[in-house]
Amino acid sequence: MALQWLRGLRGPAGGRDAAEDAGVALLETEQERRERWRSVYVIYFTMFQMSLGFSIVLTGVWPYLDKLQPGTSKEALGLAVGASPLGQLAASPLLGLWANRAGSARAPMLASLALFVLASALYAQLHLARPHALAALLGARALVGVSSANVAVARAYLSAATRAGERTRAVAAASLAQVLGFVVGPALQAAAAPLGPGAPYAPPGAAQPALRLDMYTAPGWANALLGLLNLLLFLPCCFKEHPIAAREAMLAHGKQSEKEALQALKPDLVGSWTLVGAFFVLVFNFVLLETLATSLTMDQFAWSKRQALQNMGALMSAGALVACLVFALIAPLTRLFEERALLLWGGFLLTGLASLLCIPWGPGAPPLALGAGAGCPVRAQPWCAASRRVTLAQFLLGYLCVSVGYPLGVTLIQTIFSKVKIYWRNPVKLEETLQILQAISMRVFFIVT
Repeated sequence: MALQWLRGLRGPAGGRDAAEDAGVALLETEQERRERWRSVYVIYFTMFQMSLGFSIVLTGVWPYLDKLQPGTSKEALGLAVGASPLGQLAASPLLGLWANRAGSARAPMLASLALFVLASALYAQLHLARPHALAALLGARALVGVSSANVAVARAYLSAATRAGERTRAVAAASLAQVLGFVVGPALQAAAAPLGPGAPYAPPGAAQPALRLDMYTAPGWANALLGLLNLLLFLPCCFKEHPIAAREAMLAHGKQSEKEALQALKPDLVGSWTLVGAFFVLVFNFVLLETLATSLTMDQFAWSKRQALQNMGALMSAGALVACLVFALIAPLTRLFEERALLLWGGFLLTGLASLLCIPWGPGAPPLALGAGAGCPVRAQPWCAASRRVTLAQFLLGYLCVSVGYPLGVTLIQTIFSKVKIYWRNPVKLEETLQILQAISMRVFFIVT
């Protein structure tokens, strides 16, 4: 079933009747279709890469920051992770405006990916910025957020480059790529754990090695290499823009030009904004667990930094496999149940339950760390002595719920959203709104915590 679903992501390449073949022939040649789908695959990789760039540091940023500047408070963790969505929030409308004015996605994508490569390399070289490593870390993560605002442009291009009959599967594949980026990132961080924390840093002002590779800097270098590959894929030899959706609308409505066809379409404001709000809620709950998982397990289960990275990486790898299974089941499930019912009872219910299961209501108190050992640091966090604990079974059940609920909910939201937004005259602006709401949801979470 999963293999059949993955093969179907390309869209209906065969099995069309003669009338449909004739209609497709009016829209594009076979060569144009192959070029269009090659560009769509580049968009899939971009969605994966941008999510990976955010999530790959989530489990490692706290021990990395603590090594760079020992004694840093956990409030700095919120700032370090929240800097990325803040940059995304600021840059999304600017990149969208650029794409609209240029009439092309290529230039904004190339510029943002070049910035992503530079910001990732900076993250890997933070030891050179000591004793101001925290400020440099915030700057690097903010620049990663600015570059990841290109997801709004990528989503808009995906809608413009697919026919109505292809769009649901294309959006589902993009959602799969994005969710896999979120869950695979921490697994890659865990894979770097055998590198160890590296040699102790030299005192500030002393000579530092030009390059450093350890379990904290490896994610930065991996991001830089993947970002460079992504940039090369957007060169004209690989990425050719074919906005077929406007031509399809022109023929369907009997208009003389693509502009007239788009002007004839009416937006569904209520449906669009309801889905944007639903996306906000799901992302908020998912980031809650992804971001706090490492520090929570170190406090609640007395795991060391290395144990936390390895164990959370293994858990998130399992979550990635669960997400793949969920994506494979979406198509048959939507034939049995209505999409909105699946979204409510599968997406929202399970994701909300995952957050409830992370509330400490287990028996007894968490293991206390009175000194520099593992456990809940009661001196820095006095509430540890009065709080109940989160059991391991409780935490694992919560992670299973979010591994099922989040990919299911996000896919259904974006699938329904793709059907609603085709009635918008300017899909890039609507994608900017969705991207901004995603950034705001992350930002609100970090402010609250």
